[in-house]
Amino acid sequence: MKKNIALISIAYFLLSAICVNAQKLKITNGNLDFLKDSKSILVKYDYSNMTVGKVTENEYLTKKSEELNQKEAGRGDKWKVMWAEDRKKRFEPKFEELFNKVIADKGVTATQNSSDAKYIMTIYTTWTEPGFYVGVSSKPALITGKIDFISVSEPKKQLAEIEFINSPGNSMGATWDTGERIKESYAKLGKSLASFLIKNKVF
Repeated sequence: MKKNIALISIAYFLLSAICVNAQKLKITNGNLDFLKDSKSILVKYDYSNMTVGKVTENEYLTKKSEELNQKEAGRGDKWKVMWAEDRKKRFEPKFEELFNKVIADKGVTATQNSSDAKYIMTIYTTWTEPGFYVGVSSKPALITGKIDFISVSEPKKQLAEIEFINSPGNSMGATWDTGERIKESYAKLGKSLASFLIKNKVF
C-alpha cells in the first residue's frame, strides 16, 4: 500500500512538473516598450470565445450541469452559477494578486479599477481544461489564450500581444473543486506574466 501511494505521489509530481515546463509565454505582435513608464495598468478579462476541453463552453456547461442534476436535484444548476461567479470571485482576483506581488518593488500596479491608467491589458482566455481529481488519479487545470495591450486614448489600435499556452493550475493537496484548480491556473499566469515582463526589461 505504501509503495503504491509513493508511486502515485511521484507520478503526480512528474505530471505537475511537465505541465509547468510546458507553459509558454511569447510576444506575438508589437513590443512592450510603451509600458516602461507606466505606473498603473487597467486589467480586463474576456471569456467570450472560450472552449472547454474539446467542446464549446455552452456544450460543456449543459452536459456537466445535467450530469450533476441527475445525481442530485439542483446540484448542476448551482454548479453552473458558480462556474460563472468564480471568474469575479476567484480567478481574476488571484491573477491580479500574484501579478502585483511579483512586481511590487517596481512601483507598478495592475487592477480592474485603475482610474489613472494609460494602457489596458485584456486577458483573453480561449481554452480551459478543468482537470480532475479522483483520489488515485488527477490532472491539473490548464488555460490558454492571449494578452492584448491597447492605449486608453486609442482603443482600436493594438500595441502588443502576448500568447500564453497551458498555464497550469496545480493546487496544493487534493482538490475536487474545479474552480480551485482553475483559480491556480490564473495565479500561475499572473506570476509568470509579471516575471516575463521583468525578464524582458519592461519594468
